[in-house]
Amino acid sequence: MQIKEREAREGGGERLTLVPESLDDLWHLAYVLEPGDRVSGDTTRRIQRADDQMRDTGGEREPMWIALDVEDVEFHKFANRLRVSGVIADCSREDQLGLHHTLNVEAFDEITVTKLWQPDQIERVEEAVEAADQPDVAIATIEEGEAYVHTVQQYGVEESGSFTGTTGKGEYARGREELFAELGGALERMDPDAVILAGPGFTKQDALDYFEEQHMDFVERVTTVDTSAAGGRGVHEVLKRGAVEDVQAETRIAEESELIDELMARLGTDEPVAYGIEEVAKAAEFGAVETLLVLDERLRKERAGEGDWDVDVNDVITSVERQGGDVTVFSHEFAPGERLRNLGGIAALLRYRLS
Repeated sequence: MQIKEREAREGGGERLTLVPESLDDLWHLAYVLEPGDRVSGDTTRRIQRADDQMRDTGGEREPMWIALDVEDVEFHKFANRLRVSGVIADCSREDQLGLHHTLNVEAFDEITVTKLWQPDQIERVEEAVEAADQPDVAIATIEEGEAYVHTVQQYGVEESGSFTGTTGKGEYARGREELFAELGGALERMDPDAVILAGPGFTKQDALDYFEEQHMDFVERVTTVDTSAAGGRGVHEVLKRGAVEDVQAETRIAEESELIDELMARLGTDEPVAYGIEEVAKAAEFGAVETLLVLDERLRKERAGEGDWDVDVNDVITSVERQGGDVTVFSHEFAPGERLRNLGGIAALLRYRLS
């Protein structure tokens, strides 16, 4: 993410001109933008025409600049775009004012956002700016007969490939090497900045030896990690052990995995935690919150006035931050977020027990 311009506005708001540079950045924006914000940018719009020279054919698209009062925001991961819908508040054509429009924001499209920014929202944008300098990481997990490749995104981990092959050595060695070749070929095509090669037993080392024998370009970027399984379970172990953090500083997903595991461990040993909005709000009021965990989609829903919490979540976040606590907004796209959703979408690690 790039912040091209930043300007204070009357009433405590700010206007930021932003350039998202990746799908991750569009995902961040989906949980920063909310109804009532003003978003502007260049777009095209279908204009109806019917005159003596041109019969109405349903309209032609014209390029124009539009500012919307936001009503809805949708992150379309598989279309690589963010859809921002609302009413046209300002426009390069006055006859379009007051009509509805949707800005389709893609990577490298410049937009300007004017709003009363919450501290965690500014932090999220700044985090996206810093993430632009982080390396791309691929996690390859392998065991006899199967291999998987996952990519680490800020919105979660995506499986980008799975491969199967013959199990065993000896007369089956050829099939085994075919599996290694498929996996290595996929990693070469991806060309990540770092590769974590994980799995149980010696298969991963045999695969690495094969990659080295074939002089594959990514070999010098490989780190090996022992896990009990391949696939999703193996990826979770990689994240939990902090292997990704070693090659991608302060990875959001690794942090979420560690925090949710700590929360669940504390629940199992009756150590000080709180979950659910009432308990967390009470803990924040007493200054007991060490780390606040809140789910992004629930946070957005409450801020849009569509939730059912009786407490203003912004007040809870502000209270925690003023008393030196940390706030982590979880992605609903990844497993730790799913676990947090089951606890009501909000929880806290506490400094001490309240009762």
